[in-house]
Amino acid sequence: MQPGDALMSRLWVLAQFALVALMLAWPAHWRWSAPALLAAACGAALGVWVLAWNRPGNFNIRPEPKAQARLVLEGPYRRMRHPMYSALLLLMAGVLAASPDAPRVLAWLALLLVLHGKAALEERLLLQRWPQYADYRARTWRFIPKPG
Repeated sequence: MQPGDALMSRLWVLAQFALVALMLAWPAHWRWSAPALLAAACGAALGVWVLAWNRPGNFNIRPEPKAQARLVLEGPYRRMRHPMYSALLLLMAGVLAASPDAPRVLAWLALLLVLHGKAALEERLLLQRWPQYADYRARTWRFIPKPG
């Protein structure tokens, strides 16, 4: 890790949780339409699938890999590098669709940027730990499943 990585790691996580809290706590007139429920359900299902392949204890809420972690390239990771971040974005897209207002739109867009920054730091650290991550990164996309 480079100087400042640990601080940036914690700041990315803090920003992520603050934006999710803002999206959930901002005053709302909830209208759980079919698209809102579908997005939230897809996010939840993807999150469960991720946890089936990358068990708690292997991953870290911060972007730095745990000392005893193993690199997971199977299941939802086969076609995208950060399926848990994608699950969170889908879930929060459902929240946004259920109460679409300007603060939630801005918070969701900010969450996308925060997760992009967090993923960039995580990928740099994963590459330092596992050199084969470079090949994996070349054949997968970050948040969206790569076809093929």
